[in-house]
Amino acid sequence: HCVWYGECDESEKVPGKKYNCNYTGPPVPLNPEGYELLTELCPGYNYGNRSLCCNETQLHTLKGSLQLPLQFLSRCPSCFYNLMNLFCELTCSPHQSQFMNATKFKGKNVVEVEYYIGKTFANAMYNACQDVQAPSSNVKALSLLCGKDAQECNATNWIQYMFSIDNGQAPFPIIPVFSDVEVSGYTPMNNKTYACTEGLEDGSGPCSCQDCAAACGPKPVPPPLPPPWTILGMDAMSVIMWIAYMAFLLIFAGVLVGAWCFRKRTITSEYGPILDSNNPLSLNSDNHNQENASCCETLGERFENLLRTFFSCWGSFCVRHPSVVLLGSFVLVTACSGGLVYMRITTDPVELWSSPASQAHQEKSYFDEHFGPFFRTTQLIITTPINDTYIYSPYFGGSDVPFKAILFKDILHQVLDLQLEIENLVAEHDGKNITLKDICLAPLAPYNNNCTILSVLNYFQNSHAVLDHSKGDEFFVYADYHSHFLYCVSAPASLNDTTVLHDPCLGTFGGPVFPWLALGGYDETNYNNATALVITFPLNNYLNDSVKMGQALAWEKEFIKFMKNFNNPNLTIAFSAERSVEDEIDRESNSDISTIVISYAIMFIYISLALGHIHSFRRLLVDSKISLGIAGILIVLSSVSSSLGIFSYAGVPLTLIVIEVIPFLVLAVGVDNIFIVVQTFQRDERMPQEELHHQIGRILGEIAPSMFLSSFSETVAFFLGKMNLLLNECNIFIKLLGLSLEKQGNRLDICCCVKLPERQEIKTEGFLFRFFKKVYAPFILKEWVRPIIVAVFVGMLSFSIAVVNKVEIGLDQKLSMPDDSYVLDYFKNLSEYLHTGAPVYFVVEDGLNYSSPEGQNSVCGGVGCNNNSLVQQIYSASIISNYTTIAYTPSSWLDDYFDWVKPQSTCCRFYNNTGAFCNASVVNSSCVSCRPMTQSGKQRPEGEDFMRFLPMFLSDNPNPKCGKGGHAAYATAVDLYPNNMGVGATYFMTYHTILKESPDFIDALKMARNLANNISQSMDHKVFAYSVFYVFYEQYLTIAYDTALNLCVSLGAIFVVTTVLLGFELFSALMVSITIAMILVNMFGVMWLWDISLNAVSLVNLVMSCGISVEFCSHIVRAFSVSMKTNRVERAEEALAHMGSSVFSGITLTKFGGILILALSKSQIFQVFYFRMYLAIVLLGATHGLIFLPVLLSYIGPSANKAKVFAANQRLAGTEREPLIKH
Repeated sequence: HCVWYGECDESEKVPGKKYNCNYTGPPVPLNPEGYELLTELCPGYNYGNRSLCCNETQLHTLKGSLQLPLQFLSRCPSCFYNLMNLFCELTCSPHQSQFMNATKFKGKNVVEVEYYIGKTFANAMYNACQDVQAPSSNVKALSLLCGKDAQECNATNWIQYMFSIDNGQAPFPIIPVFSDVEVSGYTPMNNKTYACTEGLEDGSGPCSCQDCAAACGPKPVPPPLPPPWTILGMDAMSVIMWIAYMAFLLIFAGVLVGAWCFRKRTITSEYGPILDSNNPLSLNSDNHNQENASCCETLGERFENLLRTFFSCWGSFCVRHPSVVLLGSFVLVTACSGGLVYMRITTDPVELWSSPASQAHQEKSYFDEHFGPFFRTTQLIITTPINDTYIYSPYFGGSDVPFKAILFKDILHQVLDLQLEIENLVAEHDGKNITLKDICLAPLAPYNNNCTILSVLNYFQNSHAVLDHSKGDEFFVYADYHSHFLYCVSAPASLNDTTVLHDPCLGTFGGPVFPWLALGGYDETNYNNATALVITFPLNNYLNDSVKMGQALAWEKEFIKFMKNFNNPNLTIAFSAERSVEDEIDRESNSDISTIVISYAIMFIYISLALGHIHSFRRLLVDSKISLGIAGILIVLSSVSSSLGIFSYAGVPLTLIVIEVIPFLVLAVGVDNIFIVVQTFQRDERMPQEELHHQIGRILGEIAPSMFLSSFSETVAFFLGKMNLLLNECNIFIKLLGLSLEKQGNRLDICCCVKLPERQEIKTEGFLFRFFKKVYAPFILKEWVRPIIVAVFVGMLSFSIAVVNKVEIGLDQKLSMPDDSYVLDYFKNLSEYLHTGAPVYFVVEDGLNYSSPEGQNSVCGGVGCNNNSLVQQIYSASIISNYTTIAYTPSSWLDDYFDWVKPQSTCCRFYNNTGAFCNASVVNSSCVSCRPMTQSGKQRPEGEDFMRFLPMFLSDNPNPKCGKGGHAAYATAVDLYPNNMGVGATYFMTYHTILKESPDFIDALKMARNLANNISQSMDHKVFAYSVFYVFYEQYLTIAYDTALNLCVSLGAIFVVTTVLLGFELFSALMVSITIAMILVNMFGVMWLWDISLNAVSLVNLVMSCGISVEFCSHIVRAFSVSMKTNRVERAEEALAHMGSSVFSGITLTKFGGILILALSKSQIFQVFYFRMYLAIVLLGATHGLIFLPVLLSYIGPSANKAKVFAANQRLAGTEREPLIKH
């Protein structure tokens, strides 16, 4: 018999719900009007005369109460079937009295019943439902339906929650009793259940893998990490290089000993054969001719002579025609620099770090075009110095829960005060007041204009009153903010918590606030252990609306100003706005101007003084060459402006780094040519009857080929600026040098009208030149010193090779900030407290047919979807998130749309008279269901039906009767064609795992792209992954390859240029290339030792070091190749003596002084990538060029070019310099 039948009075405890009427008679036939509803809800009873213990009214109540479970669980048919079986047996079973006992009555009302349920049934129902997903919120459906987190949910407490009046649906207590055996004369309800892997008799298929773990097969296993490469338990590279170094030392020592023994046995005097005039190989033989010169040697001599003749004539012309040269150079510089009026400086990080042709840049543009740009983020991370814990004991039972100090009520009130103050901030832009509401992200606008604020205070509706809300009596507190918080972190999308408070968890903006976004510093999912609150204000991004963008920037500026002045002793706050990084970089650039100016000033003072050859204190102002130094620096800077102007003509944008660093770089690089010209002149003696212009022309003919060699080689790395510099030096500086010498006499420099009394001054060699000639060069080329130098430098090379693969890739974003920046605290807290990474969007490009079953099955994650569909593959990746970096199941608009449009749901309705959408909360008889309750109507919508209802879904706001409305979650996820004619591009969003260091971001990008490629192949349609940081980190996927390619190309080009300009001397060019390669490899060793990572900045510096190293090497090698001395050691000594002093004073000391000042910069990026790397470039370049290279040349340097020797003798025959060749 029955236990009840029909509905009576309204429930006292749950307003809007009614008690069932007490009835113990036999089942009553159902009215025909209820047949359709019975078929929909309880098809198992749709037979015979349909005699039941419920009427049509109760069926309507049952349908209304089960709307939320229907919307979230019906995506798994077997799960929903079992659930409906539970409620149909409870409500309508003709055998109610066998498993139900009415225990309390009030008049004719049944106010409490006991429901005997089989444990087997309960467990089977739970097992079928436990994995079902809620796509829009990236959580399991039971988190929304069990009253607690899905991990804590089980068969017992789930059913107890559904039958509790605390859920707002049950009108009276239903007490479940679980047993598989008869209890007190009652036989538990143990109907047949379906596992999630089984299909139903109505033809519904088994649940998808995403909703049923048992249907997935074995859990995917990530590939094992490759083991570290070791030999005997030690790093393999280190072992290999150590063995190689030992082998080299043994071989090198053996060769040295063997050569020494051979020389002692066969040669009486080391220099005998060379000095013997009768020896045809002697350089001093009387019959120099070109018979023994090879073709390459002859060609090299002719090319050398051509360069010498050209530069000699040019130097002479410059001195003789000053007005023509100066005017022409001025016109050329002015014309080139005129491009500066078109100069465009870019500070946009995307433009700075990403090429428009790069994959990430193009994908970002596609995303912005179809879905709008990613929102601007303003964020606070709040901690407290209070170190205390409160133990909360739930009134209705359960274990004690500890709450950290940041979740104390008084602290939350203070944080809410701060949040409300920020909401009320007013900024001014173009005379208009701007508030947060003007620029914030409001997903439900215009129906709900509340701003999205991802804050734990949104669990309390951003209200002090709700935060203080509690229920209890004078003895106990039944529920307060503790219980509400614990419920909301497990069901953030709930509209009604399970406590006696019945407060909503859904944010005031209409969306859920996920705890992993609003809390930090907790362990696993114990959100009550959080030690930080995270408050995020997403702002709309207005890329193509300068007015709106200006308003957003103005409000962010006001926010930053407010936060800098905010002070609360109980709160420690780290904060950042979207503009913060760019603002701090600008401030950093401005603060470093003084450092750069001091650096320039030091180089300027040094150059002005070092260019002079001061003979005595009284001639300080005569010999100092201050005016010439100023002119030289102006020439260098004019070259910079010319280069910048040319690139500005070409439309190439410039950066602040270029404007600040390049003049410094070019000044340091260009000054060495000035030193070589001036110091060579100072050491030269004018020949009899030789005029000044002839002398300068002759000197330029001797040294300009070397300058041209280094400059042209560097052009390979620096492209245009260096050649501009050489042309200006050869034009303007040579003329100014001539004018300086013509006007000098005994006149003071600068004050040229003042002239000292005539007095004979003895011309002497400079101190540095004498030191290099008399002390330094002879010492390092001693027989016992050279092997030590080779051993040390090869040891450095071996060490650097061993650690090349250990240099980290990436750029720590903290380095881009000044030392005193507030953003550094934010970055620190970000990595310490946050528990989730950036959102990642899997974008399905335009062209997929979502109206067809094939197109739907390739994307969706529900029943009937492909096992390798887009949603399913992302879900599988989230299972092994430690490997894939995909943290959660994606939010799928398509799956939610299918649940929303089902005829059993009250979500999809329209007015039958107008066809307009009718929201589930509207009570109107003209609102009818979108699809009929037929077998075909229960299927997914296809063709025209699909597009007919999709715009309604995307405009529907979630409400208590329909939680599946797509407006809040998917309004921007679907790009509809004009007039809603079809679906264009769409995205499916999830989150990365927490990413802290550069390698984490690089790995996340790599994994997401691999996943997107797999999805594209299985769908046969283009899908790509997009996240805001991809555009910055894409470069690191190929940075190692790009570095190797750039450096190899630069080295190869330098080898070719050096070969040609040294007169086709391949071996000389090889010496230069070997030395530069060693410098580059040693730079990697320095980077590893000094924690300098490999990125775009350091790559530019490495390419630059390749170019600058030419300065240290090429002058020495060319001087060696043209030396007329008798053996390699003497030739190396002469080259080092003559060019070494100029290289040291012109390159090393000039750069060294300016670089040291960079250490004082507040900018960490300056300190790391400019001070440290520039210092390493200079020190390694100087040591290799002035120590290792001369020693290398003394061992294996190329032999003298016979054609050049013959030509030198011919050229100097009959002059006073002829005897110099013989000695």
